[in-house]
Amino acid sequence: MKKYLVAGLLVWLPLAITIGVLTWLYDALNGVFASVLSASQAVLPVEAATNLERLKNIPFLGVAVLALVLLLTGIFAANIFGQFWLRQSDRVISRIPIVKSIYNSVKQVSDTLFSTNGNAFREAVLVQYPRQGSWTIAFVTGRPGGEVAEHLAGDFVSVYVPTTPNPTSGFFLMMPRSDVLRLKMSVDEALKYVISMGVVGPATASQPALAAAARN
Repeated sequence: MKKYLVAGLLVWLPLAITIGVLTWLYDALNGVFASVLSASQAVLPVEAATNLERLKNIPFLGVAVLALVLLLTGIFAANIFGQFWLRQSDRVISRIPIVKSIYNSVKQVSDTLFSTNGNAFREAVLVQYPRQGSWTIAFVTGRPGGEVAEHLAGDFVSVYVPTTPNPTSGFFLMMPRSDVLRLKMSVDEALKYVISMGVVGPATASQPALAAAARN
C-alpha cells in the first residue's frame, strides 16, 4: 500500500505544483489588469466605465493584454527613438528624492540579470562553503569593483550561493578565483540540482577536479 501511495504521489505532485504556479501567475497578471481597469473607471464616464467592468470577466484577457503591452514596450525600447525617451525618463526619475534610490537599485539588478550582455548567472561553479571541505554550487555574478576591489589583493570573483530548495535567497561572497571550480553543466541544470536538493543531478559528472581540489 505504501509503495503505491508513493508512486501515485510522484505522478501527481509535479503536475499539482505546476498547475499551482501557473494559477498563481494567471491570478497575478489578471490582478494587475483589473487594477488598471479600476483606475481607468474612476476618470471615465459612467457608460465607458460599465463597458470596462465587463472586460474583467473575459478569461485570459488580462494575460493577453499585458503580454501585448510588454511586446510593444520591447519594440519601442529597441529602436533609437524609444531609447532616447527612455534615457530622458531615467534622468527625470533619477532626480526625485527617495524614488531615485529605489528605481536605480532595481534597474541595475534587473539590467544585470536579464540583459543579454550581463554576466549574472552565466556560469555555475563549485565553492567550499560554509567551511573548508564542504562543497556547494554557486553562480558567478561578476567581479568586485570600486572601493571593495581596492582592499582585495589578487584575482577575486563575486559569487551567489543559493539556498535549498528556495534559490531566491542565498549569500553573496567574494572569493579568490583559484578557490572556484568551473562546472560544465549549464545554469539551468545547476538550478535544478540545487532546487531538488541534489536528487536531480546533471547527466554526467566529472570527479577528478573536485578530488584534486579536496586534497589541496
